Amino acid sequence: MNTYLLLNMKQFLFPAALAAFVLSGCSGSAKTQQTEKKVTFAASPIVAHRGAFKKNQLPENSIASLKHAIALKCTGSEFDVQMTADDSLIINHDPHYNKLSIEETRYADLVKTPLSNGEQLPTLREYLLAGLKNNQSTRLVLEIKPSVISKKRGQLIAQRVVDLVHKLGAAPMTVYISFDYDICKKVKELDPRAHVQYLNGEKSPAEVKADGLDGIDYHYSVFQKHPEWIGEARQHQVVLNAWTVNTAAEMDWLLANDFEFITTNEPELLAERIKAAPASRGWKLVWSDEFHKNGLPDADKWGYDVGGNGWGNRELQYYTKADSNNAVVKDGKLMITARKEKREQNTYTSARLVTKGKGDWVYGRVEVSAKLPVGRGVWPAIWMLPTEWKYGGWPASGEIDIMENVGYNPDTVFSSVHTKSFNHVIGTQKTKGFFLKDAGTAFHLYAVEWNKDQVDFFVDDQLFFSFKNTGKGFEEWPFDQKFHLLLNIAMGGNWGGAKGVDEQLSKAIMEVDYVRVFQK
Repeated sequence: MNTYLLLNMKQFLFPAALAAFVLSGCSGSAKTQQTEKKVTFAASPIVAHRGAFKKNQLPENSIASLKHAIALKCTGSEFDVQMTADDSLIINHDPHYNKLSIEETRYADLVKTPLSNGEQLPTLREYLLAGLKNNQSTRLVLEIKPSVISKKRGQLIAQRVVDLVHKLGAAPMTVYISFDYDICKKVKELDPRAHVQYLNGEKSPAEVKADGLDGIDYHYSVFQKHPEWIGEARQHQVVLNAWTVNTAAEMDWLLANDFEFITTNEPELLAERIKAAPASRGWKLVWSDEFHKNGLPDADKWGYDVGGNGWGNRELQYYTKADSNNAVVKDGKLMITARKEKREQNTYTSARLVTKGKGDWVYGRVEVSAKLPVGRGVWPAIWMLPTEWKYGGWPASGEIDIMENVGYNPDTVFSSVHTKSFNHVIGTQKTKGFFLKDAGTAFHLYAVEWNKDQVDFFVDDQLFFSFKNTGKGFEEWPFDQKFHLLLNIAMGGNWGGAKGVDEQLSKAIMEVDYVRVFQK
């Protein structure tokens, strides 16, 4: 009897899982072999795309790049499988090698041309054996390329690949992926316990789960367009993988969303981002807006403070509601715009977005990536106010200013707290400035970490100011209640207009790349 005993699905849902495997692998003509293999996969999401090739300038899909991925202890090393005219299974990404069509050329002719490092064009057998040698941490992420000749031939390739994987005892280490949905389903038909992920990106997690597949391995932009699929995948226990992720910004977003696998040409960079990520310190994402959908801000996440009464600071703007002239999402950024235009008694319009009733938290890490407006008279702010004002009106119930800036002092950002005992009205406010010469020309990360003992303020993850709980009551520490987030540009006012407002300034824009809220 032919049986495939593979690792339980949980070993793939949790990359660090330790499992003992008893493998009984065979193909049509192979003798049944019994081996016992103990595997501890690397406890990171890093999958090296075509091996870890880039930093050391190794050939993609080479055995050298595979060995380097294993040496780096990546949780996976991806590679591509094609079948030649004489049915040899080889490792190459493109359907052509040295200008020869792989599916129409014999292996003996293809192998005449070595890889750039002198290696022979590897067969799947050679590649799997190399991947099994001295490897207890790195999955073999095997992509079966669709046949350019016919769908029927694609099914044959799948059959031969699965047979060889089991014949060599590589099944416990192997994840199958493909752009061809029928190939994915064929692998599951051949081995119902194989772990299979689909690559193309048009099917929802629910569809993939209904067809018996285990994961979705989509280009990261698919998840940006369909962020709801992240939650849907978790609901259906569908593994999340994203390719090909080569910049810190995309890596950070996927790490914040706790993807099981991230496929990259830059495994070393991803390892650095993992160390810096909030998740490495125990933070879990609970709320976010990545601003991937053009139009007005998401009404499920943002409301508006509206009006032009000076806002207690003799400010000059009228805050509008759901007006794309003042708040709009475009090309992945939230654009808050203050404009010089008359509205009631006010000479400017602007927007003040709030998460009140849609995002309210006691303790956590709030981070906002933003580029600030420039011009004398502008007063942008990223800040928090109490949702229920338990201890009374301002400042008794508190205020947390994650970032404030005034246009006449463009190279300094400020963080502050306000309480009944500590506030600017009586000259006792707790505040500190941070020199930032390019706040108006580059994006920076403004963050606060808030717990029962203290509030810490960061710029680009550099801690520069802390306010500690003195334990003397709400007059000094009202920060044990729910707070919500505000984003706005004020114009003029007691502080922003202390040196006047540039009359030639017709508009000022604050760009926000993302907002993320974490809790422990």
